[in-house]
Amino acid sequence: MTTATPTTESTAVTEESRDAIFDELGFPTDPDNLYTQTVGQMLSAASLMDLPHRTRIILAQPKNEVIVNFPVRMDDGNFRLFKGYRIQHNNVLGPYKGGFRYHEHVNLDDVKSLALLMTFKCALVRIPFGGGKGGVKVNPRTLSEGELQRVTRRYCAAISHMVGPDQDIPAPDVGTNAQIMAWFADTYMLSSGQADNNALRVVTGKPVSFGGSTGREKATGQGVSDVLAEMLPGIGIPVQGMTVVLLGFGNVNSWAGRILQDMGAKIIAVMDHTGAIRNDDGIDCHSLAAYSEKHFGIRGYEKQATATGSGTHASHGVEVISEEELYKTSCDVFIPGALEQMIQPKQAAMMDCKVMAEAANAPCTPAGDRVLRDKGVEVIPAILANAGGVTVSYFEWLQNKSCVTWDGEHVDRELNRHMVIAARRALAARERYSCDLRTAAFAAALEHLGDVYEVRGIFP
Repeated sequence: MTTATPTTESTAVTEESRDAIFDELGFPTDPDNLYTQTVGQMLSAASLMDLPHRTRIILAQPKNEVIVNFPVRMDDGNFRLFKGYRIQHNNVLGPYKGGFRYHEHVNLDDVKSLALLMTFKCALVRIPFGGGKGGVKVNPRTLSEGELQRVTRRYCAAISHMVGPDQDIPAPDVGTNAQIMAWFADTYMLSSGQADNNALRVVTGKPVSFGGSTGREKATGQGVSDVLAEMLPGIGIPVQGMTVVLLGFGNVNSWAGRILQDMGAKIIAVMDHTGAIRNDDGIDCHSLAAYSEKHFGIRGYEKQATATGSGTHASHGVEVISEEELYKTSCDVFIPGALEQMIQPKQAAMMDCKVMAEAANAPCTPAGDRVLRDKGVEVIPAILANAGGVTVSYFEWLQNKSCVTWDGEHVDRELNRHMVIAARRALAARERYSCDLRTAAFAAALEHLGDVYEVRGIFP
């Protein structure tokens, strides 16, 4: 792996001008629209490799878009109406696959974008799934456990005609977890009349005691770490001793931080929705993860860290910093693992890193991406770095289907194999097409999707 490859003139023009397909399909003109952004990245790669027009227009829009509105009885006896979504982007490679999130800002275009990205993750790592995504517009932190369970069961009932173990398989995402998957699976099994192992495959990310897979909780963070370990030595950054900044400290980055720390990296700054901290001597992510889970965020950790000195890394010296200071922290690797489009030109201009690994989906706007590219920052795109979760979800689905259980070592070994091969696949595409790594990853996925469409044809 070498430093960021300058894009050719033709590639740059394709990325920064509006593709004719946008107008053909009636896309909005807003350049900041997340769905336009993700489709634009796909079309840039499609143009570079001269993908047939028919395949481009098929992949530019989801096959199915469903919006549901359902009432839920709250603890005070009143009813509240919730809005939910399920998007099925593409299933040419296999059943739709993708999580659903609970977040107050969930909207149609964002869910469509995540479904499209899932199609390309699956194609890049070569697992037999297509892309889907869902969500409910709600802040789960404002709900009691009983309310959360009722929202989940009603959401399942509302979209149960769309999902199924061989049709569309949801999983956890932002604001959802293994417990929510268990409620969803139980509701589906009861309503479908299939209380067996086959119906259990309707979701992944379940508790291990209820058909889940060992290693699924840490899978996305593990995948990020596997990709970095494979790619960083090629640009002269040894994992041992490298400095890392984490934007977001939810499931993905808390695990990425812990795993990279155990590999010898030094996590020097972290920010989540409650605040930001830094310690140039290294933050103990194991201690921070335990604190964050208990306190629903990292705010206040600096007091505990200074007082206890817990963990394998030095805890003294943890200080509270501003958001701007976090972005300006000099590091080898910056890992955004929060929500979409957080890195815009302003944030990108402040960043002082050699590599950005997108642990979150679409964390960077096209304009922000251009700023990083001009600065020579190597960007490892989400469809590669973030693909560990869906890969281990596939392993869980396989285990349920075959009525077998894999141990943690087997899961980690198979995940590493898939992630390393996908990384090499993207690097090979970059050499073939002389483009940046983001475009190359999309191209590597499109080669697989294009081959399947060529073989299957378009019905009728």
